[in-house]
Amino acid sequence: MILIDSHTHIYLEEFADDVELTVNRAIQNDVKKLILPNIDSTSIKPMFDLCNQFPGICFSCMGLHPGSVNQNYHSEMEIISEWLAKEKFVAIGEIGIDLYWDKTFINEQIEVFKLQLELAKKYNLPVIIHSRNALNEIIQVLNEKNYSDVKAVFHCYPGSLEQAKQLIKNNHLLGIGGVVTYKNSGLAKVVKEIPLENIILETDSPYLPPVPYRGQRNESAYIKTIAEFIATLRNCSVDEVAAITTKNACSFFNIEI
Repeated sequence: MILIDSHTHIYLEEFADDVELTVNRAIQNDVKKLILPNIDSTSIKPMFDLCNQFPGICFSCMGLHPGSVNQNYHSEMEIISEWLAKEKFVAIGEIGIDLYWDKTFINEQIEVFKLQLELAKKYNLPVIIHSRNALNEIIQVLNEKNYSDVKAVFHCYPGSLEQAKQLIKNNHLLGIGGVVTYKNSGLAKVVKEIPLENIILETDSPYLPPVPYRGQRNESAYIKTIAEFIATLRNCSVDEVAAITTKNACSFFNIEI
């Protein structure tokens, strides 16, 4: 069995003391590839350092997280653009709109989102979308004619079954993580009804750990726990969940096992 964590931030300071052990623990739990979305200019160096430490296992993405967008986004976007011009990445991300904490910079967030979608088109890269409390706004942007050909995964998918079906119809993927194990999230009902071919697995480490690890630091090894939960939910084998979601991730990020 081979699993992929399609969204992990294990380069953050929460893993400073044991990142090597954390990666090795993931590998021991059949998680063979780790996709590292960027946050902003401050996270680029630690992300690169981890990818250099674990070549062929950790893969970097480049993007500006909506939570890091403010009135001075131009300088951050210059840095993002410069890196995309000189290095190879597997995706642009994590990008999008976040209206959960603060709506002050919604216009700037939308502008930055569109700028990064343009970069995705320029470099023919898929995008990792953050859409907390902003799924409708994200969909509205993606429905603009300019962006109909951009491949996207909706990280930590937050929407309804109907929205999921529409996104799938537009050839997008849903990123499913520990939230699917939370009783009150409603995500299990969605995952039970959509094809595995439209799902990739993620942790969002160090955040959002699955049951029974809630309240603890999340880590990439827990992808196996998420896969096992989905297998039980769908009444299929964990090997089937692993095989299909891994194939999906390899195709989306253009990587090989």
